[in-house]
Amino acid sequence: MTVKRIFLMFGLILTTLTGLRAQALFPAPSSTELRKGNFLYNKATAGHIRTTILPASGDPDESYRLEVTQDSILIDAASAKGVFYARQALEQLARHGKGKIRCCRIYSSPHYAWRGFMLDESRHFFGKEKVKQYLDLMALLHLNVFHWHLTDEPGWRIEIKKYPKLTEIGAVGNWHDAQAAPQFYTQDDIREIVAYAAERQIMVVPEFDMPGHATAVCRAYPEVSGGGEGRWKHFTFHPCKEETYRFISDVLDEIVALFPAPYIHIGGDEVHYGNQNWFTDPEIQNFIKEKGLINETGLEHYFIRRAADLVAAKGKKMIGWDEIVDAGISPSKALVMWWRHDRKYQLLKALEQGYQVVLTPRRPLYGDFVQDASHKVGRYWDGFNPLQDIYAFPEPISHLFKGYEDQILGMQFTLWTERIADGKRLDFMTFPRLIALAESAWTSPKEKDWSRFCMRLPSFLEYLKEQGIYYFDVIHPQETPEPGGPSKADVLQNG
Repeated sequence: MTVKRIFLMFGLILTTLTGLRAQALFPAPSSTELRKGNFLYNKATAGHIRTTILPASGDPDESYRLEVTQDSILIDAASAKGVFYARQALEQLARHGKGKIRCCRIYSSPHYAWRGFMLDESRHFFGKEKVKQYLDLMALLHLNVFHWHLTDEPGWRIEIKKYPKLTEIGAVGNWHDAQAAPQFYTQDDIREIVAYAAERQIMVVPEFDMPGHATAVCRAYPEVSGGGEGRWKHFTFHPCKEETYRFISDVLDEIVALFPAPYIHIGGDEVHYGNQNWFTDPEIQNFIKEKGLINETGLEHYFIRRAADLVAAKGKKMIGWDEIVDAGISPSKALVMWWRHDRKYQLLKALEQGYQVVLTPRRPLYGDFVQDASHKVGRYWDGFNPLQDIYAFPEPISHLFKGYEDQILGMQFTLWTERIADGKRLDFMTFPRLIALAESAWTSPKEKDWSRFCMRLPSFLEYLKEQGIYYFDVIHPQETPEPGGPSKADVLQNG
């Protein structure tokens, strides 16, 4: 049943029965018990909110209990994180009730530990204020991981003091304009954003792409380039030079100092797009023989193992896309993001080998896929990614990880920005789908209910509108026309 049909059927009930106000909450809690009366939520009653942290309660770390009476609000949580999420819930309930919160008892507990959103700022850059706005919305939705894709082909977006050409040259251009002025975050910007996220219980995980998707780096420092052909010139690091690994180690030193998260994402995907020189370069071919590697794929795996060792030496755990499963890395050193929905065997292989896995398959969790059949700008590989498919996930594939549930760390909405050049289109491709992801990641499958989600959705959409977010209106799609974006022909040539 579509969102619009559900809203038409039940919208009147939602707006007239005030008892449902306590349920206008995202993500949906584990249980809600409604009672008579309301609590008036304002500055004058702020002192009537009592907080208790009970680490030994047996509840999960981020869980919380809310008890709202006419005179007071009691928050019980297992940690400061739980208290934070309880206060986010109160803000939602008070806003929906126009300052009144229906008396109730609520218990809310996360289904997954990793509830993530990835933003690609290499293809197009959106800036500090937009990132902060999204961190605010993530916090409200109980999302706790911001995966920040800062390096790729079109641009390098983070200041590295030892290698200034990374921003002087590598930050020039974007996906559709190779000559665009340099755009990047200074190290002070990074510290500011990481601190801002931490205040909202969000961990920031940076991605430093290697050995492929390294075009911006290799334009700036061609001495570490492994080469490629045509569009893919400079696509890979040189896999045989010790200079390459010293360079990577130096860059990691500065990245590690900026990001306190225990993880560094190294990409590790799609190397074959631009490793043509590996097949013809005499130095590389001799290296393959000397190391006893099977072929160029074996060399790729050698590189990824070296990267894992470098990351581990910095006291971090490596994350990579699901290609890294074949590289022979110990699960103690790496976490896998499963992205290739058409390669379910890769997910199974990762689980069988003992890896922890974050689920982010391009169908349905990639935000660059269109979300409605009428939309024209975006990906359509084997279909598109509507709101209901995201909400239903991961139940349609849960049989694949039966017996391995403890290794599924969580799930993530991943937004590549080749065809997203401005904030308006970024909003449109993110919302309301990120709301569905947040509920699927937090709320237990047995508590998820698509019809109720649709009934609650207008409340959050109204808030997004107040915040200036140009979301796709799934209820009245004609009111939010699809914004334009770079065409498929707008391909950055970084040669």
